[in-house]
Amino acid sequence: MARWDPDAHGRLLAAALDLFAEQGYEQTTTAQIAQRAGLTRTTLFRLFKDKREILFQGQGALIDAAVEGIRDAPEEALPVEVLKAGITAMARVHSVGQQEVGKRLMRLLVSSPELQERAAFKRSSITEAIEDQLSARLGDARLAGILADVGVRSYYAAYEAWTTLSSDDSLIDLILNELSGYRAVLRSDQWS
Repeated sequence: MARWDPDAHGRLLAAALDLFAEQGYEQTTTAQIAQRAGLTRTTLFRLFKDKREILFQGQGALIDAAVEGIRDAPEEALPVEVLKAGITAMARVHSVGQQEVGKRLMRLLVSSPELQERAAFKRSSITEAIEDQLSARLGDARLAGILADVGVRSYYAAYEAWTTLSSDDSLIDLILNELSGYRAVLRSDQWS
């Protein structure tokens, strides 16, 4: 594979996932990843600050999609509908082909405290971005915080199910199902 072949991001991700599975996250070097991807270490470091970031390269796209979905929700939409617009926009970032990548990533996360820490940071960053956008849109920081927490919790539970279960449900369907479950709990008399 020539260094100038397209999709350096995707090639680095595939190489990293393969090498991490073969020899473990800690034992894999950036030089090995770059070589497997047919790139130089300089190119790898131009695109990512370290090997961990290769796995989390989609964070910015998820945040951008959520913020845009919230911003573009109809003016008359109820707060939960605004949230749905943001969370389902995040789901549209994922293609069906990414299910297998997600499966592999979930297995890696279990095996590495360093990756678990980075995953927690990613989740926190997404939640904060959604909360900020909801707060600006709704004018109620407390409501925005609750909605962001429930929305991100629903997204991650659905994503885990989407990547690990044998289901024909789309990621969006799984997210909406999770959101419905949380709405039912919040409406129940358990809050009295």
